[in-house]
Amino acid sequence: MNDLTRSDQEHHKVYKPEKAGKRRRGQESWTETESGEAIVVASLLNRNVKLRLILRDPEKATTLFGEQDEEKLQVWKGDTRSPTGIDPSVFEGVTHVICCTGTTAFPSRRWDGDNTPERVDWDGVRNLVSALPKSLKRIVLVSSIGVTKFNELPWSIMNLFGVLKYKKMGEDFVRNSGLPFTIIRAGRLTDGPYTSYDLNTLLQATAGERRAVLIGQGDKLVGEVSRLVVAEACIQALDIEFTEGQTYEVNSIPVIILI
Repeated sequence: MNDLTRSDQEHHKVYKPEKAGKRRRGQESWTETESGEAIVVASLLNRNVKLRLILRDPEKATTLFGEQDEEKLQVWKGDTRSPTGIDPSVFEGVTHVICCTGTTAFPSRRWDGDNTPERVDWDGVRNLVSALPKSLKRIVLVSSIGVTKFNELPWSIMNLFGVLKYKKMGEDFVRNSGLPFTIIRAGRLTDGPYTSYDLNTLLQATAGERRAVLIGQGDKLVGEVSRLVVAEACIQALDIEFTEGQTYEVNSIPVIILI
């Protein structure tokens, strides 16, 4: 995504991700993660970025990422659903935040323990953003395509339990926070890890030959996107200056080769 370009005249750009270079040392990023979003953490660890990770169950970090040097990965216990669920000291020295929390759109085992869209996508985002220091350089929020059309078919079906409405409310809270932000709206997520209880897990969906990436603005894209693509989009948005204050939709599409 190093060669991601923006055009005010065109609705979207198609590009093929390039391998990103190493990020500068000394920079610390924070992320809260669930299931496939762990790809974000793994990708940052591979880039030697110092991380602070917040999990409701910190022991899951060892299962997901193995034993890590505490100088490289610090794991904190916390829960964004509660206004007092995050220790403010977790953000000391942190320069960037990626929030990729989420739950399923329809009732499932993921909802157990009050893990509904309202609690995760609205209360959780609001509580997180309210706890962030004003010195933060960037927050990247993962949202969903269709959030501006949750009263229209077919989006209204997806929004029967409010997931798109609450994601849009979370987006708006980020926009109005005064913090530098980028919002990544993902299409239907594909590829593993299949640890959730959603359609992707049921179908064991993969990106297949869809290795190129389509980027749009204005909530006009419809389709699927690989979790790998979403993770890379979040990481690249941290430092690309023109993405600040912007909202992007991302999809995965087949690579087109012209000979």
